[in-house]
Amino acid sequence: QVQLVESGGGLVQAGGSLRLSCAASVSILSFSAMNWYRQAPGKERELVATITSGGNTNYGDSVKGRFTISRDMAKNTVNLQMNGLKPEDTAVYYCNVAWRRAPLWGQGTQVTVSS
Repeated sequence: QVQLVESGGGLVQAGGSLRLSCAASVSILSFSAMNWYRQAPGKERELVATITSGGNTNYGDSVKGRFTISRDMAKNTVNLQMNGLKPEDTAVYYCNVAWRRAPLWGQGTQVTVSS
């Protein structure tokens, strides 16, 4: 059974940084892409960043220039470096992949940015 486990969330002041990690139970090259989503209270889930198996990256407009997605294939992890955090970045952050034509989600990690 494939599992995704997120870590690294927490409470940070505006302007600060956090680094999230998503550990997969299989080689991350098994996935065509790995994604980070976030969901704030009362809002829809939003795509934050994507990294493909070829290493290409893409970001949501609200995080471009502040967040960086990367991967460590030796550890089977995908990371999200978040700099210049804003209160509006407060959300539960989820790791996501497509697995056997169905979405697979981690349990999420809470990020709270205080003003």
